[in-house]
Amino acid sequence: MTTFDVTGKLALVTGSTRGLGRTLAAGLISAGAHVIVHGSDKQRAAAVAEELGAYGAIGCPLTDAQATNAAISEMLQEYGTPDILVNNAGIQRRNPIEQFEDSDWDDIIGVNLSGVFHVTKPIAAAMKSAGHGKIIMIGSVQSRLGRATIAPYCATKGGVAMFAQGLAAELSPHNIQVNTLSPGYFDTDMNAALVADSEFTDWVCKRTPAGRWGNPQELVGPLLFLASDASSFVTGQNLAVDGGMTAVV
Repeated sequence: MTTFDVTGKLALVTGSTRGLGRTLAAGLISAGAHVIVHGSDKQRAAAVAEELGAYGAIGCPLTDAQATNAAISEMLQEYGTPDILVNNAGIQRRNPIEQFEDSDWDDIIGVNLSGVFHVTKPIAAAMKSAGHGKIIMIGSVQSRLGRATIAPYCATKGGVAMFAQGLAAELSPHNIQVNTLSPGYFDTDMNAALVADSEFTDWVCKRTPAGRWGNPQELVGPLLFLASDASSFVTGQNLAVDGGMTAVV
């Protein structure tokens, strides 16, 4: 079946030098896509691109609009318009709200929300000119569910999901599908401390109907669905890959 085929498609995956982003980039490469690796440091991104056998690499801090615009412009000139954009880059900060530093708020909004805007704006324009495209936001169960000490993170992931819905309304007439892929609790670099916390892991296993942490590889299949022609009539959706967490109380 060729419906799920992404062979030869150009894909940019932000925040793909490590963790979940690296897994997603590797999954697309294994499926035949030409992947551009992104990281805040260009040398690191280039090294990871070589390790993965990726098509290329760009480096820029997504909180810097000017630097991001320059990097995207250079990418468009060198590689052309991406068929697929995966907005994966994200950070986490934890603290009760009264202890949450203004600088941490600025950081998390800057990367998780403003960074998505800075990348998506020029690429969406290029996709409109090309007449097609796939934009995939990496959300979270926190796009739907709140949790103590991470309210700002919840705000960013809820914002990303609604940004996708708004863009779906705007870009669908141009044959561009925009969706959110929302992981549950996955065993990733970002969650390493939580995975090591036996009490938290016990909570995750009891709260998740599947009874375990997710394996990052389990996100590759849903990503390929959203990145391929299989989802040509799917837009504005938030696909939860969470072992059933958001389906139950």
